[in-house]
Amino acid sequence: MRRTAVTKSRRIAATVAILALIFAAFQTASVFAAGGRGAGEMASDQRGAGRLMLRGKGVADEMPAMQLGTDIKVKVNGPVARVTVTQAFRNTSAGWMEATYLYPLPDDGAVDSLKMVVGQRIFEGKIKPREEARQIYEQAKAEGRKSGLVEQARANMFRNSVANVGPGETVLIAIEFQAPVQQLAGEYALRLPLVVGPRYVPPRSLMNERGEIDLVQVADAANVTAPLANPKLGSKLNPVSITVELDPGFEPAKIDSPYHPIKIVDQGAQKRLITLADGEVPANRDFKLSWRAPSGKPAVGLFKQEHAGLDYLMATITPPAGKQSGPALPREMIFVIDNSGSMAGDSMIAAKTSLIYALGTLRPQDTFNVIRFDDTMTQLFSAPVRADERQVAAATRFAKGLDANGGTDMLPALRAALVDRHGESRNSIRQIIFLTDGNLSDEAEMMAEIAANRGRSRVFMVGMGSAPNTFLMRRMSETGRGTFTHVGTDTEAVREMKALLDRLTAPVATDIKVTVSGASIDLAPRELPDLYRGEPLVLLGRTKQLTGTLKVTATIGGKTWTHSADLSAAAASESAAKLWAYRRIAEIEAQRYSYELDRETADAAIEELGLEFHLVTSRTSLVAEDETPSRPEGATLTKEELPLLLPAGWDFDTLFKGQNAAAKANPELAEQSELLELPETATGFMSALLAGLLLMLIGLFAAAVRRRRMIAA
Repeated sequence: MRRTAVTKSRRIAATVAILALIFAAFQTASVFAAGGRGAGEMASDQRGAGRLMLRGKGVADEMPAMQLGTDIKVKVNGPVARVTVTQAFRNTSAGWMEATYLYPLPDDGAVDSLKMVVGQRIFEGKIKPREEARQIYEQAKAEGRKSGLVEQARANMFRNSVANVGPGETVLIAIEFQAPVQQLAGEYALRLPLVVGPRYVPPRSLMNERGEIDLVQVADAANVTAPLANPKLGSKLNPVSITVELDPGFEPAKIDSPYHPIKIVDQGAQKRLITLADGEVPANRDFKLSWRAPSGKPAVGLFKQEHAGLDYLMATITPPAGKQSGPALPREMIFVIDNSGSMAGDSMIAAKTSLIYALGTLRPQDTFNVIRFDDTMTQLFSAPVRADERQVAAATRFAKGLDANGGTDMLPALRAALVDRHGESRNSIRQIIFLTDGNLSDEAEMMAEIAANRGRSRVFMVGMGSAPNTFLMRRMSETGRGTFTHVGTDTEAVREMKALLDRLTAPVATDIKVTVSGASIDLAPRELPDLYRGEPLVLLGRTKQLTGTLKVTATIGGKTWTHSADLSAAAASESAAKLWAYRRIAEIEAQRYSYELDRETADAAIEELGLEFHLVTSRTSLVAEDETPSRPEGATLTKEELPLLLPAGWDFDTLFKGQNAAAKANPELAEQSELLELPETATGFMSALLAGLLLMLIGLFAAAVRRRRMIAA
């Protein structure tokens, strides 16, 4: 009997151990099978999978019942653009509808006006704290009254909502914003983003209260989500017309629009009227308009505005290009290239072209490394290596072999890039160049990581493709004391990379200080950034009385540079106060990312500025409402989230490989899904691996315990 019991115990223990080992092996094998470059076939319902956020329908295969058309009118006066975006929501259904639409704006654009137009009636939007504005909108919606709401999802991403649009009815939502004209190396540029690229939500492993591995997503992922229109619908969705009245204050030369054909009409007196040659274009890529001053030299701009008893200053001054004093220091160059699925197509070609060109500019005294990432990461070398012919050739082969696939999990690559083995060295400079479209949703984590660990490194962002996340690019470069460059097509890659690398080798203007006739001035930001060659100093400040002389000093190439300007010559401005406020809000957001301010303090300061200056922020929204109900009592209200076009040059099949197969296998599940997941190349790796190892240990432990008991018996 005893021998039978012992034998039975041994069999049970062995069975438990074998089952655990088999399951562990299965888990581990599935992880490594999914970890290959072809892991797009991973099941779309895998727990913890990273996601491109496609809420509701996921992919829209039919034309929406609510049709949308957008008209953009721009007035450029000197250094500022005033923009009116009118969105026409037309209900083509037989029922009452609510529509929401996610759309981009310049990340430095200050939204300050909302008008809702119903027939001949115009309803002005009011600025309210975010939660209060949402409550007003929801109450009006519930009572059958027309209402419109503008909320900020990110500094460059907004959501319009309009409720109670009747059958066959059209409601206009018009917002206005102002933004500074961008200047660089004598070129003036206006960039209007027209589409939000789908954003990846990376998983973050945490341990829950039961000690189990759990995965959490970006907290506000729902704010930056929208369905994506299937390309088979063509370009009928979301047509956009654009008109620009250009009055730069000088005779504009070399007017150009690199991504859209335009018509230019000379209106005399330094003014030009620019329209789209095709009348309308699909909302699938950024619109850019650039021009130059005839002299080739950037003009000095000086503007002032009185607001609520204070004077506001806006000044644009470009320091001269300094000369290098002594031999150039060796550089440690870290190149980080994004080869995730959203880069598939034109963006990947442009990124590889840019990287290969940059590798060819390295000098023998430089060191370098290359890091590639999707939702996994690879460092070409374990540490930066000398830029000799053999190592550069190896890096070039590595770059040429990259393919786009998987999710956009940038944080591990950023952490690796910031590791500095010679952090105290003054004998070299350290520069990190990111090549990415930046279409991710955890921007705050990127800024926080740079703020905490940048050391002596400087971070330079190169935005790839037709619709990069400029908010992420600009904020990462500002936090990293670098610059942001955009490469829209592969034909621009070499030109833009050459211009960037030329700036990086030229002396930097540092220790910039500003005074106004000895009086104090509240600058935004308070700490002025270093300037690279060709970059202007854009000052936004306020003081009690703006009189006397503005004085700017800086150190360029080891020498002191000084510039003075008579403030009595400043022209009147209607924009300086709000642009100052918006810049201050961006500074507060940055202080929150770097934990200089806690969330409650930052939110309170942002809300106060938003209400005072009538601006849409992360804490304030614009809401408009009709006082009279229009939807009959008892009539059903259907909500529709309008789909976005796929950005030009993106590869739809690469993005949705695997998801399409899963949807075909189980169409009912696909229809019911609230958040369809996109393929990626190793998401869930750690959780699955740890689960497998844990089960393996449990099996071994069970076998050991059984063996000890049998021996004791």
